[in-house]
Amino acid sequence: MQSQDVAPRPAPSSGAVVDVEQAEAALVEHYPRLVRLAYLMLPPSLGRNRRVLTAHALTQRALPRGRAAGGASVFPAQQSGGGRDGDPGYAFVRLQVVRTALEAGLPLKRWARPKRSQLPPVLPQVWGLRLFPRSGGADELALDQLLSELSGPARAAYVLRGLEGLADTPLRRVLSAAGVEDPAAALEEASGAEARDALLGSPEFDPCALQARPTDLLRRRRHMKAALAATAAAAVCGALLVLPGDGWGPDGAAAPSYARNPAAEAALDPARLDRVAPTAWKSAARTDFSVWPARGGLVDDTALLRRALAVWARPGKSVRVAATPGTPSGAPPGPPQLLYAGVVDQARVVLLYDGLRVARYAEPKDGTGGAALDFARADGASRAEASAVVLGRADGNVRYLTAPWVTGAARRDLLKPSAGATDLTLSADGSTSPLAGPPQTGTCTSWNVLQVKDASGTRLLTDLGELIPAHLTAGRPAAPREASGAQDLREWAPFACSLASARSQGVRTVNAWEYARQPLPDGSGPAAWTCTRADTWRGGGTRVLAQFRAPGGTYGAVVAQAGNSPACGSRDPQVLAGVLWKSGAGVWYLLAAGGKDTTSVAATGGVRGSATGPLLVVRAKQGARAELKGTLADGRGITGLR
Repeated sequence: MQSQDVAPRPAPSSGAVVDVEQAEAALVEHYPRLVRLAYLMLPPSLGRNRRVLTAHALTQRALPRGRAAGGASVFPAQQSGGGRDGDPGYAFVRLQVVRTALEAGLPLKRWARPKRSQLPPVLPQVWGLRLFPRSGGADELALDQLLSELSGPARAAYVLRGLEGLADTPLRRVLSAAGVEDPAAALEEASGAEARDALLGSPEFDPCALQARPTDLLRRRRHMKAALAATAAAAVCGALLVLPGDGWGPDGAAAPSYARNPAAEAALDPARLDRVAPTAWKSAARTDFSVWPARGGLVDDTALLRRALAVWARPGKSVRVAATPGTPSGAPPGPPQLLYAGVVDQARVVLLYDGLRVARYAEPKDGTGGAALDFARADGASRAEASAVVLGRADGNVRYLTAPWVTGAARRDLLKPSAGATDLTLSADGSTSPLAGPPQTGTCTSWNVLQVKDASGTRLLTDLGELIPAHLTAGRPAAPREASGAQDLREWAPFACSLASARSQGVRTVNAWEYARQPLPDGSGPAAWTCTRADTWRGGGTRVLAQFRAPGGTYGAVVAQAGNSPACGSRDPQVLAGVLWKSGAGVWYLLAAGGKDTTSVAATGGVRGSATGPLLVVRAKQGARAELKGTLADGRGITGLR
């Protein structure tokens, strides 16, 4: 359970319990800010390239190693409107970043074992390029010089005071918790430096917006020649070792590469590809990918199709292969179905379907180097789920191939339900004009989705970084409806940005269900409780979020979440969640809500109280922890979502 708080930020040493999920959520949400903190605290003597990589490495290692940092978490504290204030998860990961950044600036001792943060990072790693933030002006250069002249603790104090706005008392606690022996001296040294707080947020010190330059090309060429010579020598020696005798045969009866057997030959023969008639979908018993016709300007390019099939069967080391979770990436069991072959932006693209998966092969227009192969599960797809496939992404835009039954496509911003949809051009082969995709990083100010229309109605699909966009629905889990109606769009808008948490998880559908409305105890109006559930193609890996939105709020806040849970699903359409909420008069309450089948709710632990019906309001103290339990109309018990 999380708390809506506008009070001053609590000290990192407040003893708040933080579990791994809460720390991960804070790290993901505030990742650019945490990396900037680490970059500014690292000594400039490391050089900008190593500072960038080290800052990312320290931030990514800030999560607790155990199940929880400080104990077993019952309810996490809700974030405030500012996103960081009052969030113990953010305070925890920030403290970890400060501690390791200070360690990274310590000099190496001759006989002492170095700390991990003092060594060059193993991950992330970039080969052949040097990365550094954008160049600034004279003011940024002067600030960098000023930071280099401060000691490590003073530099941390200067950055935390200027960028985080920490007052002296909480700043001393952070420095002390990070291992600084004399926080007062560090504060005094930082106070003696000229304050340039506004420059700390400039692009010069943003390690997430980077420029790239090559490393020493001549030295790299010499090293490459030496490596090639060594590799050739090793290959010759290996061949000489295995030539004598009966040979090297650990694979037993396995067939050699491209064995001449009917199944393997059929799967690699472009002439054997299954091509569905253009009008087959009109009379078919089902409408899914199996009735898509072959489309695109290169469906007769035998050489391209042969390359696509060969790479699918035996991708080389240079091929980038990606698959959604739970999707096998092996060769097709027989001749697959051809869905598309054509030019998309600067690539030649082939889409294939084998009854279980959709596979996309892409190669540059001017060659075959840098080929990519992507897979996505598509078995049992419904008409809605088989409405579109991603053809390609470029410069933040997405281009889709729509199903043959789709008659219109449009772009809609899910955050602006009353703005209307903008029509997209549909070409003769069913591909759309480019559509700006959802934000990948930074602030979520828009969330564009694809709106498709056919004879059965209008539906919304959203790109979550995979081949098949996720289908958005709304309403009770037992009977979800298309999320394209005016009321459904208004209900989805506050929670659109939470879709980012389902990216690259093999998500099939996401349903938003407003399961309760609760009058607030200060009379300011009703709050909305919404449960969003992301179901996957593989069955497992579901993600459930309980979200709370106060009256007049633009965005909802995630107050509880669960993975692989039946909550809010068709099998068990029940949910119970709670939140600590602060009224306008400064009074704290525990608010809890269940679905309409909930007959009673009780809280135990740090807050005690009970109520008949699905809603509970109990006065509480800031930071209190409570256990929620409820009773359903059929007598079953239900526990609060965590």
